[in-house]
Amino acid sequence: MNILITRHDKIGDFITSLPLFYVVKKSNPHAKIYALVSKVNLELAQQADFIDEVILYDKDNFWLTLKNIRAANISISISAFIDTKIGWMLLLSGIKTRIAPATKLAQLFFNKTLKQRRSLVEKTEVEYNLDLAKLLDGSINLTYQVPLLKLDNKQKFRDNNQLTNQKIVLFHPGYGGSSDGNLTLEGYLKLAKVIRNLPNIQVVWVFGPDDLDAKDKIKGLIPDTDIIYHPSTLLDYCFLIRDSELLISTSTGPMHLAGALNIKTVSFFGNNLFASSKRWATVSETNKQLNIEIDKDYQQDLLKKIIDSAIQKLN
Repeated sequence: MNILITRHDKIGDFITSLPLFYVVKKSNPHAKIYALVSKVNLELAQQADFIDEVILYDKDNFWLTLKNIRAANISISISAFIDTKIGWMLLLSGIKTRIAPATKLAQLFFNKTLKQRRSLVEKTEVEYNLDLAKLLDGSINLTYQVPLLKLDNKQKFRDNNQLTNQKIVLFHPGYGGSSDGNLTLEGYLKLAKVIRNLPNIQVVWVFGPDDLDAKDKIKGLIPDTDIIYHPSTLLDYCFLIRDSELLISTSTGPMHLAGALNIKTVSFFGNNLFASSKRWATVSETNKQLNIEIDKDYQQDLLKKIIDSAIQKLN
């Protein structure tokens, strides 16, 4: 039996679906589990040992993607996120059982749906995704083990920067991402000043392609002992996170990468229900997470609490 699980949007969205892949594979060890993912998640999906094959969702080539799905001879599909395009694609591919949330007009393309009302935020995104597995098997075990991603032992970043025993603390300000809540640049700088003065700590600032303005601003405001790093690939970012003690960031993709690797996180969320950690907490053990809702006009006493809590995470 070949089972296709689809999540064709952003990094964090895909990572919140990894537990779904895990439990489906665990309950169907002889099945071949396919993942349909966007380009940004292609290499990442190939690292999961509970995913057997990965198909690229080419947003610019509907017919090529459809051809590749058909070639896989899929019996069942489970879609954690749907739109009309993915609905058409899976219907035309000839998949007999197509599982999805009962949402939007796109649900009409699926023949087994679950009404979830995710906008009510009664569960995390991880839990909503896992619930879809019950339409495949009502008695399925929904527990999963962490870390969900286990990478080869590459320590290129440590070797290149001659870091041996130092604890790496990553800062990802992430102003180009999708989070509604974040520290100001000044807040990150104050937090980093305290962290770098702790014993045996190496502060590393990490920036994605959407964060170049913040990178340029920070360059002149930090000491030479700090490292600025721009990963060339998503896997390079994963290797860096895997070798780190703590990631401090807004609640976008890097936070979820750290969650998949079960690395400690201090994460900032928007102060509204839909953007909160109640919906978007990551997949790591809860004791590895410090999730903080932040208003745009947060006060300095909150920053002090964040600093104290971050120090506790490092102890």
